[in-house]
Amino acid sequence: MAETEMHRQYEEIKAQYPDAILFFRLGDFYETFKEDAQIVHRELGLTLTRRAMGKDKVNDMPMAGLPYHSLDRHLPKLIERGYKVAICEQMTKPGAKLVRREVIRVVTPGTVLEDEMLVSKRNNFLAAVVLEERGAGLAYADISTGEFMCTQVNETSNEEVRNVIKTELARIAAAELLAPERPHQRRNIRPETLFASEEEDYLAPYKGLLPTAEKDDRNISPLDSTYWREETASRTLKEHFEVGSLDSFGCGGLSLATRAAGALVAYLQQTQKTVLARLSSLTTYSTHRYMALDSQTRRNLELSENWRSGSRKLSLFGVLDNTLTAMGGRMLHRWLNQPLLDLNRILARQEAVTAFYQDHRLRESMRAILKEADDVERFGSRAASGVASPREMMGLLKTLELVPPVQVLLGETSPEVQKIFHSLVSRMHECYELVEMLHRAVAEDPPGKKWTTGAIRPGYSEELDRVREISTNGEAWVEDFKRREIARTGINNLKVSCNQVFGYFIEVSASHISKIPADYVRKQTIANGERFITPELKSMEGQILTAQERIEELEQDLFKEVLAGVASALPQLQELASALGHLDVFAGLAEAAVNRNYCRPVLNESKGLVIKGGRHPVVEQVNSELIFVPNDCCLDSEAEQISIITGPNMAGKSVYLRQVAVIVLLAQIGAYVPADSVTMGLVDRIFTRVGAQDDIATGQSTFMVEMVETSYILAHATSRSLVILDEVGRGTSTYDGLAIAQAVVEYLHNNPKCSAKTLFATHYHELIELAAVLPRVRNFNMAVREDDGRVIFMRKVVPGGADRSYGVHVAQLAGLPRQVIRRAEELLILLENQGSELELHTARQNRSKDNSAQLPLFAAGPVPVATLESVAVENPVLAELKNLRVDELSPLEALNKLYQLQKKLQDHQRD
Repeated sequence: MAETEMHRQYEEIKAQYPDAILFFRLGDFYETFKEDAQIVHRELGLTLTRRAMGKDKVNDMPMAGLPYHSLDRHLPKLIERGYKVAICEQMTKPGAKLVRREVIRVVTPGTVLEDEMLVSKRNNFLAAVVLEERGAGLAYADISTGEFMCTQVNETSNEEVRNVIKTELARIAAAELLAPERPHQRRNIRPETLFASEEEDYLAPYKGLLPTAEKDDRNISPLDSTYWREETASRTLKEHFEVGSLDSFGCGGLSLATRAAGALVAYLQQTQKTVLARLSSLTTYSTHRYMALDSQTRRNLELSENWRSGSRKLSLFGVLDNTLTAMGGRMLHRWLNQPLLDLNRILARQEAVTAFYQDHRLRESMRAILKEADDVERFGSRAASGVASPREMMGLLKTLELVPPVQVLLGETSPEVQKIFHSLVSRMHECYELVEMLHRAVAEDPPGKKWTTGAIRPGYSEELDRVREISTNGEAWVEDFKRREIARTGINNLKVSCNQVFGYFIEVSASHISKIPADYVRKQTIANGERFITPELKSMEGQILTAQERIEELEQDLFKEVLAGVASALPQLQELASALGHLDVFAGLAEAAVNRNYCRPVLNESKGLVIKGGRHPVVEQVNSELIFVPNDCCLDSEAEQISIITGPNMAGKSVYLRQVAVIVLLAQIGAYVPADSVTMGLVDRIFTRVGAQDDIATGQSTFMVEMVETSYILAHATSRSLVILDEVGRGTSTYDGLAIAQAVVEYLHNNPKCSAKTLFATHYHELIELAAVLPRVRNFNMAVREDDGRVIFMRKVVPGGADRSYGVHVAQLAGLPRQVIRRAEELLILLENQGSELELHTARQNRSKDNSAQLPLFAAGPVPVATLESVAVENPVLAELKNLRVDELSPLEALNKLYQLQKKLQDHQRD
């Protein structure tokens, strides 16, 4: 009957979590049944058996289980493979009645707590997004650290809204996305432009938002639309934070942000009943306060990982990371992905880095202290969820003990430096009561596992000490009892023994039966004598045999009290973690600046960018055995706006382009930069179009990807933007690519709405002629020296355009067979000669025609206006070209118009 009741209980709980694998606690095991058992058998290799869930065995079902202590080892495998896991625990002790069970957690990609599944210096964010007409709300939280943020996006079009949300989700690298389960039926929404109909995929608008496309389907979690309503979401947040108004969180007037944040909390209430205490505050922010970096730019600049190898060590973060704490590492990662647009905040960070840069003793002493710090942020949050280990609590204690030395160290600095760090010091809470409690409660060398004995320090609990003494000294007590009984009875061969059937007993031989005291109680007759017990032995037997079990119970209860004490101080611990993280980042950035000869950039409100002796931090560090050749850069939206950079492959064009972008980015997080000097105005966005790759998932060719990215840049760049373009147009035929490349340069130059500072690397040497007709275009090339038929790359950017690509020489360096190189050289000479003859033949044909004068794509110099006017009289195509408003055309419209004019010109020539 009990099995039938348990079966019914299982089915009721499983019905509440149909899309999750249910780990059902049965004693010391987690069991899975039916389809769940088949999955864990297949994915984890666990033995598959069958269990009769009723007397008639009608409910006989597949089952597979694992010991409760091995959950942390198996859980990551299921989560990584896209499954959700519901953890169902026993809430009452086994007895006559059915044990009460509840799901305490549903583990999903965005709600991971296990150390094995977390990266210490990376956040793991769960995000929630609600889309409306020309607006969206975004909230995200890391339950392992307690961070909880939200923002509202309002743009002129739904496409712009999606772009901003995609950029933010890419920045935080969201692991899981919550979306409304059904479309909101609101009058101000046009379903045909935003949402799919009920019959179609209602999650369609949310697919494609996550940074990794192939994870969209499995990492989007639908949540009932009820929780996304403003009234419901607002009430959820107020009840969670126990406040009467959300204005103190900055949510006033931000209904979409409120809806997203409220839905996220509701989801955690359903799936993470033990973690809600971690979210002790909500921070509202505006995306307009930070530099926007689209996912392509993050990839091209290799902010977090090397795009070829996936290595984190070869990324900007990997090279720049000198942090010594997990809090500092996560903070630096956030800064690199979210540069500032507030000059005052940037300067404040610079001042803090400078303080450590200029004071060697301060920097070294601070880093020596921080080296001993543990992850206060995650340890505190894990304690609030009741899942922290004793060893983590000892680590928390040791970190809290570092606070006074840090305060003393900063207090010994000059008044100017103390002023810089005043706000951080004010957030460094000593938590005296917590420190005192942890000192008394946690063992000096505690176990790493949560429910292992040995966590509580002797002297903290009298009862625990007594039970431990019984367990430790049980055998000694038995020996002492034996001696006392021999003395009392005079039976010299009296024995005290123990077995599994009777427990402890006194054994007396038959010859001494007459000597037994009255308080001996007979338990068993044996061949050579009798076995007895006494009230004293029976009392101690219970204590000795159950001491270990009692120790475990007492330690669990006492350790829960310890965790509750830590949880009560969570807000102070989170502020302390933030303060230590800031100090760690500042000292780490200063360490990098000192060791690698970085400079402090000068930032202002101008639109210029002047870099002297700039270097790429990753390339310089990875190839430290080589001498990195520094280069200058001078750009200004109003003077020297566009630099066209030519030169052969492998000469260093891409490194130069990227290093300029990286220097700008580092300057706007408040860091020192790899250069001799930098003076620059704030950059609102960095755009990069670098590299060629197909987008197989959407069926887009290399050229289409290139054009889509270029179009996005031209539509969003401003006079304060920095645009990096590498080989635009190479994905199509030579003439098409050349035409597009020139059109893009002209658009950036002529359109006042997007006159961005631009570095344009190209193999189309014809583009250097643009400097003669466009006043803000400058030519540069990568210096090359030829020595005895060999090409030597100088890695130096010099004024002027290159007239050769040296492609065959590069092929030779790449190791192509010698016969291939020789044949290529022969063909190159042939093609160059044919090209000259063709140009001469075409020129003669043009001169022989009376009405066929053409405006060349690239003139040798500026074409006089009078000449244009005289030609336009003869040629209607040129007349149309003259009247064309180029700056009002999109890149695609310009390309289409170019084809139309070309066709008209050909038709005109035939006539």
